[in-house]
Amino acid sequence: MNPGIVVRRIRPADYAALGPAFTELSARALEPNPHMAPAAVTAALDLVEAGDIVIVAVWFNEALGSERLAGVWPLRRERDWRSGFAPVLCAPLLPLYEVSSIPVIDRDHAYDVMQAMLRHLLSAPDLPDTVALPLLPLEGPSHTVLTEACRVTGSRIALFERWHRPMLIPQTDDTAETYLRRALGSGYKKRMQQFRAISKHGAVGFQRRRGKAAREALERLLTLEAAGWKGKAGTAIASTPADAAYFRTLADRFAENDGLQIDALTLDGAPIAMGLLVESAGTRHFLKIAYDETHSRHSPGRALTIAMLQADFAGTPAAIFDSGAGDGVDSGTYVWGERREMGNVVIGLGRKRPALPEFAAAARQTLRRLRARMKR
Repeated sequence: MNPGIVVRRIRPADYAALGPAFTELSARALEPNPHMAPAAVTAALDLVEAGDIVIVAVWFNEALGSERLAGVWPLRRERDWRSGFAPVLCAPLLPLYEVSSIPVIDRDHAYDVMQAMLRHLLSAPDLPDTVALPLLPLEGPSHTVLTEACRVTGSRIALFERWHRPMLIPQTDDTAETYLRRALGSGYKKRMQQFRAISKHGAVGFQRRRGKAAREALERLLTLEAAGWKGKAGTAIASTPADAAYFRTLADRFAENDGLQIDALTLDGAPIAMGLLVESAGTRHFLKIAYDETHSRHSPGRALTIAMLQADFAGTPAAIFDSGAGDGVDSGTYVWGERREMGNVVIGLGRKRPALPEFAAAARQTLRRLRARMKR
Protein backbone atom coordinates (compact mmCIF):
# COMPACT_ATOMS: atom_id res chain seq x y z
CA MET A 1 0.00 0.00 0.00
CA ASN A 2 1.15 3.53 -0.68
CA PRO A 3 2.95 4.79 2.48
CA GLY A 4 1.44 8.23 1.92
CA ILE A 5 -2.07 6.88 2.57
CA VAL A 6 -3.55 7.38 6.05
CA VAL A 7 -6.96 6.02 7.14
CA ARG A 8 -8.97 7.61 9.93
CA ARG A 9 -12.51 7.35 11.18
CA ILE A 10 -14.47 10.58 11.51
CA ARG A 11 -17.39 11.31 13.80
CA PRO A 12 -20.50 12.61 12.02
CA ALA A 13 -20.30 15.89 13.96
CA ASP A 14 -16.72 16.43 12.77
CA TYR A 15 -17.47 15.37 9.21
CA ALA A 16 -19.88 18.28 8.86
CA ALA A 17 -16.88 20.63 8.87
CA LEU A 18 -15.28 18.85 5.89
CA GLY A 19 -17.71 20.26 3.32
CA PRO A 20 -15.03 22.22 1.41
CA ALA A 21 -12.64 19.25 1.46
CA PHE A 22 -15.39 16.96 0.16
CA THR A 23 -16.24 19.41 -2.62
CA GLU A 24 -12.59 19.55 -3.65
CA LEU A 25 -12.33 15.74 -3.55
CA SER A 26 -15.49 15.38 -5.67
CA ALA A 27 -13.92 17.53 -8.40
CA ARG A 28 -11.11 14.98 -8.80
CA ALA A 29 -13.09 11.87 -7.85
CA LEU A 30 -13.23 8.66 -9.82
CA GLU A 31 -17.03 9.11 -9.68
CA PRO A 32 -18.82 11.83 -7.66
CA ASN A 33 -21.57 10.75 -5.29
CA PRO A 34 -23.52 13.47 -3.43
CA HIS A 35 -24.98 10.87 -1.06
CA MET A 36 -21.61 10.56 0.64
CA ALA A 37 -21.42 14.33 1.23
CA PRO A 38 -21.41 15.92 4.70
CA ALA A 39 -24.77 17.47 3.79
CA ALA A 40 -26.33 14.02 3.30
CA VAL A 41 -24.75 12.58 6.46
CA THR A 42 -25.91 15.53 8.56
CA ALA A 43 -29.47 15.15 7.27
CA ALA A 44 -29.44 11.42 8.02
CA LEU A 45 -28.85 12.13 11.72
CA ASP A 46 -32.60 12.77 11.93
CA LEU A 47 -33.17 9.07 11.20
CA VAL A 48 -29.90 7.31 12.12
CA GLU A 49 -28.18 7.26 15.49
CA ALA A 50 -24.79 8.95 15.31
CA GLY A 51 -23.23 5.92 17.02
CA ASP A 52 -24.39 3.71 14.13
CA ILE A 53 -22.55 5.80 11.52
CA VAL A 54 -19.00 4.80 10.61
CA ILE A 55 -17.21 7.29 8.35
CA VAL A 56 -14.01 5.93 6.86
CA ALA A 57 -11.83 8.73 5.51
CA VAL A 58 -8.54 8.37 3.66
CA TRP A 59 -5.92 11.11 3.54
CA PHE A 60 -2.96 11.42 1.22
CA ASN A 61 0.25 12.90 2.59
CA GLU A 62 1.71 15.44 0.21
CA ALA A 63 4.95 17.37 0.25
CA LEU A 64 5.85 19.51 3.28
CA GLY A 65 3.67 17.41 5.56
CA SER A 66 0.33 18.64 4.23
CA GLU A 67 -2.61 16.28 3.76
CA ARG A 68 -5.57 16.24 1.41
CA LEU A 69 -8.73 14.16 1.53
CA ALA A 70 -8.37 11.22 -0.88
CA GLY A 71 -11.48 9.17 -0.11
CA VAL A 72 -14.55 8.97 2.08
CA TRP A 73 -17.14 6.26 2.70
CA PRO A 74 -19.94 6.84 5.25
CA LEU A 75 -21.40 3.50 6.38
CA ARG A 76 -24.20 2.54 8.72
CA ARG A 77 -24.26 -0.31 11.22
CA GLU A 78 -27.34 -2.48 10.64
CA ARG A 79 -28.76 -5.65 12.11
CA ASP A 80 -32.25 -6.56 10.97
CA TRP A 81 -34.17 -9.04 8.80
CA ARG A 82 -32.43 -7.79 5.65
CA SER A 83 -29.08 -8.93 7.06
CA GLY A 84 -30.38 -12.17 8.54
CA PHE A 85 -30.11 -10.41 11.93
CA ALA A 86 -26.34 -10.48 11.61
CA PRO A 87 -24.39 -7.20 11.98
CA VAL A 88 -23.37 -5.49 8.73
CA LEU A 89 -22.13 -2.15 7.48
CA CYS A 90 -24.38 -0.62 4.83
CA ALA A 91 -23.99 2.20 2.30
CA PRO A 92 -25.67 4.53 1.62
CA LEU A 93 -26.94 5.50 5.04
CA LEU A 94 -30.58 5.61 3.87
CA PRO A 95 -31.02 3.30 0.86
CA LEU A 96 -34.74 4.01 0.80
CA TYR A 97 -34.09 7.47 -0.62
CA GLU A 98 -30.48 7.62 -1.73
CA VAL A 99 -29.25 6.25 -4.99
CA SER A 100 -25.65 5.01 -4.90
CA SER A 101 -23.47 2.92 -2.60
CA ILE A 102 -20.08 3.86 -4.09
CA PRO A 103 -17.49 5.74 -2.01
CA VAL A 104 -15.95 8.96 -3.27
CA ILE A 105 -12.26 8.38 -4.01
CA ASP A 106 -9.45 10.31 -5.68
CA ARG A 107 -9.01 9.06 -9.25
CA ASP A 108 -5.22 9.39 -9.07
CA HIS A 109 -4.95 7.09 -6.04
CA ALA A 110 -8.12 5.03 -6.54
CA TYR A 111 -6.69 1.52 -6.11
CA ASP A 112 -4.63 2.44 -3.04
CA VAL A 113 -7.53 4.29 -1.42
CA MET A 114 -10.09 1.54 -1.96
CA GLN A 115 -7.74 -1.16 -0.70
CA ALA A 116 -6.91 0.96 2.35
CA MET A 117 -10.61 1.31 3.14
CA LEU A 118 -11.26 -2.43 2.96
CA ARG A 119 -8.14 -3.23 4.97
CA HIS A 120 -9.25 -0.80 7.67
CA LEU A 121 -12.71 -2.36 7.87
CA LEU A 122 -11.20 -5.85 7.85
CA SER A 123 -8.76 -5.14 10.69
CA ALA A 124 -11.14 -3.18 12.95
CA PRO A 125 -12.26 -5.47 15.82
CA ASP A 126 -15.30 -3.32 16.60
CA LEU A 127 -16.79 -3.51 13.09
CA PRO A 128 -18.81 -6.23 11.31
CA ASP A 129 -17.04 -8.34 8.70
CA THR A 130 -19.79 -7.82 6.12
CA VAL A 131 -20.54 -4.78 3.94
CA ALA A 132 -24.00 -4.51 2.31
CA LEU A 133 -24.19 -2.35 -0.82
CA PRO A 134 -27.81 -2.50 -2.03
CA LEU A 135 -27.40 0.21 -4.69
CA LEU A 136 -24.07 -0.56 -6.31
CA PRO A 137 -23.25 0.21 -9.97
CA LEU A 138 -21.98 -3.01 -11.56
CA GLU A 139 -20.04 -1.21 -14.25
CA GLY A 140 -17.77 1.78 -14.38
CA PRO A 141 -14.45 2.68 -12.76
CA SER A 142 -15.63 2.52 -9.13
CA HIS A 143 -16.84 -1.04 -9.55
CA THR A 144 -13.56 -2.03 -11.18
CA VAL A 145 -11.55 -0.58 -8.30
CA LEU A 146 -13.80 -2.16 -5.65
CA THR A 147 -13.58 -5.58 -7.33
CA GLU A 148 -9.78 -5.40 -7.37
CA ALA A 149 -9.69 -4.33 -3.71
CA CYS A 150 -11.83 -7.35 -2.81
CA ARG A 151 -9.44 -9.64 -4.70
CA VAL A 152 -6.39 -8.19 -2.98
CA THR A 153 -7.95 -8.46 0.51
CA GLY A 154 -9.38 -11.95 -0.08
CA SER A 155 -12.95 -10.70 0.26
CA ARG A 156 -16.00 -12.40 -1.19
CA ILE A 157 -18.43 -10.52 -3.46
CA ALA A 158 -21.97 -11.89 -3.73
CA LEU A 159 -24.42 -10.32 -6.19
CA PHE A 160 -28.21 -10.26 -5.94
CA GLU A 161 -31.05 -8.50 -7.79
CA ARG A 162 -29.68 -6.97 -10.97
CA TRP A 163 -31.52 -4.20 -12.80
CA HIS A 164 -30.80 -1.39 -15.26
CA ARG A 165 -31.09 2.23 -14.20
CA PRO A 166 -31.88 4.99 -16.75
CA MET A 167 -29.11 7.57 -17.07
CA LEU A 168 -28.43 10.64 -19.19
CA ILE A 169 -24.85 10.75 -20.42
CA PRO A 170 -24.74 13.30 -23.26
CA GLN A 171 -22.27 13.26 -26.10
CA THR A 172 -20.20 16.34 -26.91
CA ASP A 173 -22.20 17.38 -29.99
CA ASP A 174 -25.66 16.52 -28.63
CA THR A 175 -28.60 18.92 -28.74
CA ALA A 176 -31.95 18.33 -27.09
CA GLU A 177 -33.37 17.28 -30.47
CA THR A 178 -30.61 14.84 -31.40
CA TYR A 179 -30.51 13.35 -27.92
CA LEU A 180 -34.29 12.81 -27.73
CA ARG A 181 -34.34 11.22 -31.18
CA ARG A 182 -31.58 8.82 -30.17
CA ALA A 183 -32.99 8.06 -26.72
CA LEU A 184 -36.62 7.58 -27.77
CA GLY A 185 -35.89 5.82 -31.05
CA SER A 186 -39.06 4.66 -32.78
CA GLY A 187 -41.16 6.15 -29.96
CA TYR A 188 -39.86 9.68 -30.57
CA LYS A 189 -42.81 10.93 -32.63
CA LYS A 190 -45.45 9.52 -30.28
CA ARG A 191 -43.79 10.81 -27.11
CA MET A 192 -43.26 14.30 -28.48
CA GLN A 193 -46.84 14.49 -29.74
CA GLN A 194 -48.00 13.52 -26.25
CA PHE A 195 -45.72 16.16 -24.74
CA ARG A 196 -46.96 18.93 -27.05
CA ALA A 197 -50.61 17.92 -26.51
CA ILE A 198 -50.46 19.31 -22.97
CA SER A 199 -50.51 22.84 -24.42
CA LYS A 200 -54.03 22.21 -25.74
CA HIS A 201 -55.27 22.44 -22.15
CA GLY A 202 -53.55 25.66 -21.13
CA ALA A 203 -50.27 27.56 -21.03
CA VAL A 204 -47.36 25.19 -20.42
CA GLY A 205 -44.33 26.47 -18.52
CA PHE A 206 -41.11 25.18 -17.01
CA GLN A 207 -39.47 26.46 -13.84
CA ARG A 208 -36.00 25.62 -12.58
CA ARG A 209 -35.01 26.67 -9.08
CA ARG A 210 -31.67 26.23 -7.35
CA GLY A 211 -30.28 26.93 -3.90
CA LYS A 212 -32.55 28.91 -1.58
CA ALA A 213 -35.31 29.19 -4.19
CA ALA A 214 -35.32 25.40 -4.60
CA ARG A 215 -35.55 24.97 -0.82
CA GLU A 216 -38.63 27.19 -0.78
CA ALA A 217 -40.20 25.13 -3.59
CA LEU A 218 -39.74 21.87 -1.65
CA GLU A 219 -42.92 22.38 0.35
CA ARG A 220 -44.96 22.59 -2.87
CA LEU A 221 -43.43 19.30 -4.05
CA LEU A 222 -44.28 17.58 -0.76
CA THR A 223 -47.85 18.87 -1.00
CA LEU A 224 -48.17 17.70 -4.59
CA GLU A 225 -47.02 14.19 -3.68
CA ALA A 226 -49.30 14.00 -0.65
CA ALA A 227 -52.33 14.93 -2.80
CA GLY A 228 -51.99 11.69 -4.80
CA TRP A 229 -52.26 7.98 -4.11
CA LYS A 230 -49.18 8.01 -1.88
CA GLY A 231 -50.90 10.45 0.43
CA LYS A 232 -53.98 8.23 0.58
CA ALA A 233 -51.81 5.16 1.25
CA GLY A 234 -49.80 6.99 3.91
CA THR A 235 -46.51 6.51 2.04
CA ALA A 236 -45.94 10.10 0.94
CA ILE A 237 -42.98 11.89 2.48
CA ALA A 238 -45.26 14.36 4.23
CA SER A 239 -47.19 11.47 5.82
CA THR A 240 -44.19 10.54 7.96
CA PRO A 241 -42.83 13.41 10.08
CA ALA A 242 -39.36 11.84 10.37
CA ASP A 243 -39.07 11.43 6.59
CA ALA A 244 -40.28 14.98 5.99
CA ALA A 245 -37.74 16.31 8.49
CA TYR A 246 -34.98 14.37 6.73
CA PHE A 247 -35.84 15.83 3.32
CA ARG A 248 -36.09 19.37 4.70
CA THR A 249 -32.70 19.08 6.40
CA LEU A 250 -31.18 17.52 3.29
CA ALA A 251 -32.55 20.39 1.19
CA ASP A 252 -31.23 22.97 3.66
CA ARG A 253 -27.71 21.51 3.58
CA PHE A 254 -27.47 21.10 -0.19
CA ALA A 255 -29.03 24.52 -0.81
CA GLU A 256 -26.22 26.13 1.19
CA ASN A 257 -23.71 24.96 -1.45
CA ASP A 258 -25.95 25.38 -4.53
CA GLY A 259 -26.29 21.61 -4.78
CA LEU A 260 -30.11 21.55 -4.65
CA GLN A 261 -32.41 21.86 -7.65
CA ILE A 262 -36.18 21.58 -8.10
CA ASP A 263 -37.71 21.57 -11.59
CA ALA A 264 -41.41 21.99 -12.27
CA LEU A 265 -43.63 21.58 -15.32
CA THR A 266 -46.60 23.92 -15.01
CA LEU A 267 -49.98 24.26 -16.66
CA ASP A 268 -51.55 27.71 -16.39
CA GLY A 269 -49.02 28.46 -13.66
CA ALA A 270 -49.82 25.45 -11.46
CA PRO A 271 -47.26 22.60 -11.21
CA ILE A 272 -48.38 19.29 -12.71
CA ALA A 273 -45.03 17.58 -12.08
CA MET A 274 -42.00 18.41 -9.92
CA GLY A 275 -38.60 16.82 -9.46
CA LEU A 276 -36.11 17.08 -6.57
CA LEU A 277 -32.43 16.74 -7.45
CA VAL A 278 -29.05 17.01 -5.74
CA GLU A 279 -25.76 17.66 -7.52
CA SER A 280 -22.05 17.13 -6.98
CA ALA A 281 -19.16 17.90 -9.36
CA GLY A 282 -21.29 17.83 -12.51
CA THR A 283 -23.17 14.67 -11.55
CA ARG A 284 -26.88 15.18 -10.89
CA HIS A 285 -29.02 12.68 -9.01
CA PHE A 286 -32.82 12.48 -9.06
CA LEU A 287 -34.20 11.98 -5.57
CA LYS A 288 -37.95 12.41 -5.91
CA ILE A 289 -40.64 13.06 -8.50
CA ALA A 290 -44.24 14.09 -7.77
CA TYR A 291 -47.09 14.81 -10.16
CA ASP A 292 -50.72 15.88 -10.28
CA GLU A 293 -52.71 12.70 -10.88
CA THR A 294 -55.63 14.61 -12.39
CA HIS A 295 -53.34 15.10 -15.41
CA SER A 296 -52.15 11.48 -15.57
CA ARG A 297 -53.41 11.11 -19.17
CA HIS A 298 -50.58 13.46 -20.17
CA SER A 299 -47.90 11.32 -18.44
CA PRO A 300 -46.73 14.40 -16.53
CA GLY A 301 -43.71 12.66 -15.02
CA ARG A 302 -42.33 11.76 -18.44
CA ALA A 303 -43.25 15.21 -19.77
CA LEU A 304 -41.26 16.78 -16.93
CA THR A 305 -38.14 14.78 -17.85
CA ILE A 306 -38.47 15.97 -21.48
CA ALA A 307 -38.72 19.59 -20.31
CA MET A 308 -35.76 19.09 -17.97
CA LEU A 309 -33.67 17.66 -20.79
CA GLN A 310 -34.54 20.57 -23.07
CA ALA A 311 -33.55 23.04 -20.33
CA ASP A 312 -30.28 21.18 -19.74
CA PHE A 313 -29.25 21.33 -23.39
CA ALA A 314 -30.23 24.99 -23.61
CA GLY A 315 -27.44 25.59 -21.08
CA THR A 316 -24.79 23.16 -19.90
CA PRO A 317 -26.10 19.64 -19.24
CA ALA A 318 -24.79 17.56 -16.36
CA ALA A 319 -21.95 15.20 -17.27
CA ILE A 320 -24.09 12.40 -15.81
CA PHE A 321 -27.75 12.55 -14.79
CA ASP A 322 -28.64 9.57 -12.61
CA SER A 323 -32.36 8.81 -12.44
CA GLY A 324 -32.00 7.06 -9.08
CA ALA A 325 -34.54 4.46 -10.25
CA GLY A 326 -34.70 1.24 -8.26
CA ASP A 327 -35.37 -2.22 -9.60
CA GLY A 328 -39.12 -1.79 -9.19
CA VAL A 329 -39.38 1.49 -11.11
CA ASP A 330 -40.64 1.60 -14.70
CA SER A 331 -37.66 2.86 -16.69
CA GLY A 332 -40.10 4.19 -19.30
CA THR A 333 -40.91 7.02 -16.88
CA TYR A 334 -37.65 8.63 -17.98
CA VAL A 335 -36.70 9.61 -21.51
CA TRP A 336 -32.97 9.24 -20.91
CA GLY A 337 -31.35 6.80 -23.29
CA GLU A 338 -28.42 5.33 -21.39
CA ARG A 339 -28.60 2.45 -18.92
CA ARG A 340 -26.32 1.42 -16.07
CA GLU A 341 -26.44 -2.04 -14.58
CA MET A 342 -27.07 -1.96 -10.82
CA GLY A 343 -27.19 -4.63 -8.18
CA ASN A 344 -27.52 -5.53 -4.53
CA VAL A 345 -24.03 -6.62 -3.45
CA VAL A 346 -22.87 -8.19 -0.19
CA ILE A 347 -19.12 -8.26 0.56
CA GLY A 348 -17.67 -10.72 3.06
CA LEU A 349 -14.48 -9.04 4.25
CA GLY A 350 -11.49 -11.39 4.25
CA ARG A 351 -13.57 -14.53 3.79
CA LYS A 352 -14.66 -16.75 0.92
CA ARG A 353 -17.55 -18.60 2.52
CA PRO A 354 -21.11 -17.18 2.55
CA ALA A 355 -22.58 -15.94 5.82
CA LEU A 356 -26.04 -15.07 7.16
CA PRO A 357 -26.35 -11.72 5.32
CA GLU A 358 -25.87 -13.49 1.97
CA PHE A 359 -28.42 -16.19 2.78
CA ALA A 360 -30.87 -13.45 3.79
CA ALA A 361 -30.26 -11.56 0.53
CA ALA A 362 -30.76 -14.76 -1.47
CA ALA A 363 -34.01 -15.50 0.37
CA ARG A 364 -35.25 -11.96 -0.27
CA GLN A 365 -34.43 -12.30 -3.97
CA THR A 366 -36.34 -15.60 -4.16
CA LEU A 367 -39.40 -14.12 -2.46
CA ARG A 368 -39.40 -11.14 -4.82
CA ARG A 369 -39.30 -13.48 -7.82
CA LEU A 370 -42.20 -15.52 -6.43
CA ARG A 371 -44.28 -12.39 -5.87
CA ALA A 372 -43.54 -11.27 -9.42
CA ARG A 373 -44.70 -14.62 -10.80
CA MET A 374 -47.88 -14.50 -8.75
CA LYS A 375 -48.67 -11.02 -10.08
CA ARG A 376 -48.21 -12.23 -13.65
